[in-house]
Amino acid sequence: MTRLSSALRGPVTTFAALLIVTAVTAVTAPARASAEPKAPAEFVALRRVDPTIIQEMRYVTPHNFVGERVDGYQQPLCILTRPAAQALHQAQSELLRKGYTLKVYDCYRPQRAVDHFVRWAEDLDDQTMKGEFYPDVDKTRLFDDGYIAEKSGHSRGSTMDLTLVKLPAKPTRPYRPGESLVPCHAPKSERFPDNSVDMGTGYDCFDTLSHTLDPRVQGEQRANRLLLKSVLEGRGFTNLAEEWWHYTFKPESYPDTYFDFPVSEKSLTTHD
Repeated sequence: MTRLSSALRGPVTTFAALLIVTAVTAVTAPARASAEPKAPAEFVALRRVDPTIIQEMRYVTPHNFVGERVDGYQQPLCILTRPAAQALHQAQSELLRKGYTLKVYDCYRPQRAVDHFVRWAEDLDDQTMKGEFYPDVDKTRLFDDGYIAEKSGHSRGSTMDLTLVKLPAKPTRPYRPGESLVPCHAPKSERFPDNSVDMGTGYDCFDTLSHTLDPRVQGEQRANRLLLKSVLEGRGFTNLAEEWWHYTFKPESYPDTYFDFPVSEKSLTTHD
């Protein structure tokens, strides 16, 4: 061994020991979780504004067109901007006097959930829920036909998907993953037994029959759609013509912002 190598042996040994300690620390030290984004104070849980509105939050369950819990839905919770929630409370008060209650399927939707929808739509091999939600639509057409998009008004916080339930409300039985699927446009007595009034199709039905004023939907089904539409429009909501269940409160609190905080109580900064 040369004198130079002898001189370097001490520092090299010390450096090697330091690397070992650093590596062990990196392995054993708990990973620091990245903080999730929070909702602005303008967002509230709907149940704190009106606990009488039924909440059946589909995307926290596997009973949706994706067939699994959707990214970002941590709890079965309807979150909305306060003005939208208050307007919905006013609509509910009117409907209760008529013998109905509102039921929401979806409210605020984080951007990560929309991204999940996009990934699902691009996976043409995943046809798990086709039999119920898009029985007559080729999955290659979902973007072109407008059923799936990279942005959603739901992410702005003033849009919700909802229906009417006749009082007294009967519970909807739980969906059983793997059960036989019935097309969403089948007669109400045949499709999934939602406790909603008959709107002509089920919720999230990818079909032109879901267009609010489709002329093929008549009688009681059309009357139910028009009742929901007239009450909500009277409280400042606007319907999406292609989906009888889709309404947005105007003016929106955040017309140009797409939020990504999770659907969770922890996301809310106000709890009054």
